[in-house]
Amino acid sequence: MARDAGTTAEPGGGDGTLPVVTPLRIVVGLCLVAPFVAMLWVGSYAKIDPTFIGIPFFYWYQMLWVFISSGLTFLAYKLWQHDQRVRRAPRGGEVK
Repeated sequence: MARDAGTTAEPGGGDGTLPVVTPLRIVVGLCLVAPFVAMLWVGSYAKIDPTFIGIPFFYWYQMLWVFISSGLTFLAYKLWQHDQRVRRAPRGGEVK
């Protein structure tokens, strides 16, 4: 499609397209990046105290992130599904 040189694109495309970067997609990205940042910042958890049922902090903190990461990944997946449904809807795709 050719555009006139004098026209400006509206936010969100103006031509019916949705923007690539949306707040929902930023949340999805943050959900996926958070576990990496938490685990790569070793200085924040490289200690023994506080212990939890006799397990040093270094170990139980990492195991806690296994569950947190699972939850964040599931949340990101569900948000991504929602985003894809919203993007298909204006084009006549079915919304479930």
